Amino acid sequence: MPRQELMLRASKIATLTALGMIAGPAAAQQVGSLIQVTQPTPFSACTRDHVANQVGTNFPNTAIEPSVTVDPKDPAALIIGWQQDRWSNGGSRGLYAAFATNGRSAFTEVQPGPVSKCEGGAYTRASDPWLDFSASGVAYYMHLTFQNDHKNGSFGPNAMEVTRSFDGGKSWGDPTALIVDTDPQVLNDKNSLTVDPKIAPYAYAVWDRLQDFTLPGKGGDPGDTSPTVPGGSAHDGVESARARLQALRAAPAAATQVFFTGPARFSRTTDFGATWEPSKVIYNPGPNAQTINNTVVVTPDGSVLDFFTHITAQGFVKLNLVRSFDHGRTFGSAILAANDAQDGVGVVTPDDQAPVRDAAILSRVAVDPKSGALYLVWQDLRFSGVNEVAFSMSTDGGYNWSSPVKIDQTPANANPLRTQAFIPTIEVGPHGELVVTYYDFRNDVSDGKESTDYWALFCNAAAADCSNPANWGGETRLTDASFDMLNAPIARGHFLGDYMGLKRAGQAVYPVFGMATGVNMTDVFTRKITFGGGALAGQ
Repeated sequence: MPRQELMLRASKIATLTALGMIAGPAAAQQVGSLIQVTQPTPFSACTRDHVANQVGTNFPNTAIEPSVTVDPKDPAALIIGWQQDRWSNGGSRGLYAAFATNGRSAFTEVQPGPVSKCEGGAYTRASDPWLDFSASGVAYYMHLTFQNDHKNGSFGPNAMEVTRSFDGGKSWGDPTALIVDTDPQVLNDKNSLTVDPKIAPYAYAVWDRLQDFTLPGKGGDPGDTSPTVPGGSAHDGVESARARLQALRAAPAAATQVFFTGPARFSRTTDFGATWEPSKVIYNPGPNAQTINNTVVVTPDGSVLDFFTHITAQGFVKLNLVRSFDHGRTFGSAILAANDAQDGVGVVTPDDQAPVRDAAILSRVAVDPKSGALYLVWQDLRFSGVNEVAFSMSTDGGYNWSSPVKIDQTPANANPLRTQAFIPTIEVGPHGELVVTYYDFRNDVSDGKESTDYWALFCNAAAADCSNPANWGGETRLTDASFDMLNAPIARGHFLGDYMGLKRAGQAVYPVFGMATGVNMTDVFTRKITFGGGALAGQ
């Protein structure tokens, strides 16, 4: 949608709101049955040289950090990916996948190409699964792959790789590397991949490329002691970023001393993934600053927008975007979407105050494919000093954004840690409805457990101003019963994933999320939320 039309729509919404003519929040509705996607580990035989000789604790039968995609031409064709068998100090034994069968009531697991050693590939570990599906029938699966860190704490070789499926996720080909780094000071991290909905052969991959100058370089002795200044964190880019944020806030680096940098890198394919252009920097935050959580969306007018978290050299967290008007050939200057009130510490459980690995400093973005409206959600401390779900929107193509508001409906509690809401995700429904999902501890009591649930919340953006928190409603519990967060494996905090999946599929939306199903055991689940006639409806 042209910028002028978007601004006219924004003006119309403002006028209707002032006249009291905007509809209220979407009504509550039933959702489909809870479906377990994952099964016991497929890597039970993968031990020699792949587990026994590595540093850290491996957690078999953990399925972590799901991603979901849907065939645009067949809403019944879902593919879900995840990290399988998470390590305590970064990555997993491999990324895995499942495709929908039997009318989406059951899933069949499949190996998404020979990538990690447990899958017959070259790399010891893999992380950050990301899926997308083109209207031409090509499904893409992006992997962060890496070898063990060196003994001195520097990074092992790492790469960004993409595999493809041409049959709805039933089989996958060999990986294509978008970048390979062997410099022990360099880590490629936090990737995503987006297919252009208007130009089927095009797809866009983005990530951050961290260079940490405090780590030993290529000539360093692998037996050297790791540095004590902010440095690498066993291929765990999010935890490294949070540690740097706290260090920068405590003592901002002198302008003449450069410790690290982390620009956003971009690559695209114009031939359905057969080849990828050499990666390039599309935003450089400068010395002692970095990007993370790069995510591309494509607006109806064909603009390609990369959203990212920008950690500044002064220790601030900003949510920025850069824009391309020529399908990724060039990008313009950064635009501020929101300031994120975060300290990088994140969520703790209400009773034991055990750390939870959450989405602090990260965000999720969605675009309305018809109106072009843009929506952001993230964890934020500004409202009451604990992590809650913040929301902001733009109706002029990302140039201007509404003031952040709290939208989660976690109730007040005498224990303020039971009001935390975390790992939010957002998607636009088939008629412009907004769906936001998140975890909270509202059902927790002092019984030795840390009871956790997953929720969906709605706003009818086609009829209401969603920048007004009063227009959010219809909150629906997606977990049938609370699970104990203390059962989730510890990977620098009890860990279900830095993000969860949420995808529109025809007249429905599918949330995909993790739950702890036993001690150091997690599984991925989904359930269907059906829409119809512009209003929410039960299945």
